[in-house]
This record gives sequence, C-alpha cells and structure tokens, in this order.
Amino acid sequence: MTAPVRDRVLAALDTVRDPELDEPVTSLGFVTSCTVTGDGDARVTLRLPTYFCAPNFAFLMVADAYDAVAAVAGVRTAEIVLEDHFASDAINDGVAAQAGFAASFDGEAVSELDGLRADFLRKAVMAGTDQVCRPLLAAGTEPAALAGMTLGELPLSQPAGRLRQRRAELGLPAGDDAPLLIDPVTGEPVGLDGLPLHLRRARTTRISIEANAGVCTGLLAHRYQTRGLGQEDK
Repeated sequence: MTAPVRDRVLAALDTVRDPELDEPVTSLGFVTSCTVTGDGDARVTLRLPTYFCAPNFAFLMVADAYDAVAAVAGVRTAEIVLEDHFASDAINDGVAAQAGFAASFDGEAVSELDGLRADFLRKAVMAGTDQVCRPLLAAGTEPAALAGMTLGELPLSQPAGRLRQRRAELGLPAGDDAPLLIDPVTGEPVGLDGLPLHLRRARTTRISIEANAGVCTGLLAHRYQTRGLGQEDK
C-alpha cells in the first residue's frame, strides 16, 4: 500500500503552490522528503529559499500542504515539517494543531490570511491574462476582437486552463461564456477603452512574478545545492 499512497501524496503536493510565485512547491524544489508508513502515516518536509522567507507565505504553503496530504486516500495522519526557517516551530506547531495563522503567531498577527491569498490570486489572474493574450495579439488578433472574446474562444493551452482555474478559485466567472478580460478586483469586463492599460498591467505583473521566481529558485539552489523531491527529471 505504501508506494501507491506515497505516489498519491506526491501528486497532491503538485497542487500546493507558492502563493507569490503561483508555481507548485514540487517544481520549485521546496519538497525535500516524503515518506508514508504501512499504516498510512505521511510525513513531508519542506524548505524555502532563505531563512527569513515571509512567515505568512510559509504558513500558507505548510497549511495547504497539510490539507492536500491529509485528504489523500490511504493517509491516516499527515505531518508537514518546515525546516531551516526562523519561524519553523510556530508554523509547524500551528498547522499541526489546525490553529490558524493568528493563533499560531499570537500577539504578532491580527488576522487570517484570506485577504493575502486573494491578492496573490488576483496577481495570478493578471499574469495569466498576459500569457494568453500576448500570443493572440502576436497572431494578429485585433484589439477590438480581443476585448470581445470569451474564455470559451481561447485555444486549448496550459496558460488558458490555469487562467480559468485561478479565476474560479477567486470566485470570478470562469465558464465558456465569461469575458476573457475582466478586472480581477471587481469582476467587471474590461472594455476596448481600458484594454491598453489592462494589458500593460498584466504584462508587468507577469514579468514581476517570473523575476521573483528566478530569484527564489536561484537562492534555493545556492543555499542547498541539491534538487528537491520531484525535480529529479527536470
């Protein structure tokens, strides 16, 4: 039973993302080990690029990893351990107790992280908008046609699927008849007049996220000089 369950645990970890970079913790190299006993006790260790990575970001990843692993069929107990981080003890203990961020950092945090998660999802939507719109414009799609497109008119692609998923996670329209271009804060369609500014913001957001991802992966590689679990074939 152990090997198939471990495979499912690793697949579940593929769904856990760095909230700022919008990439799986597995592909980023943040997962260092994953074990599952014959009784279904799963233990996963995580690492981050620096000792002082923001504790709210770290908490989200550890908590999301716990939820993903605990939901895997065949897992009896889940333990997620963040290593080599200044707030490891508070984060690991808080997630294990399902205490929430504010209680885990009592006296330091005043609220949960729903707002932060939503902010990052909005950025992911903007970055995804650039990823799907740039190829369309390069292929000759006129701005007026782009402003009137729906998600259902997009060519099938990984960026288009990701954009739909991020919009759905944010509670924004994500069906075939939903407008392609919307304000991720209000959910309102972006018209032709607002198109140039919207696309500039989308491009700037994508570039910022990709630059941060490059810095983080570089710092992680320098810090540990080993690949993470799941990166062996990458």
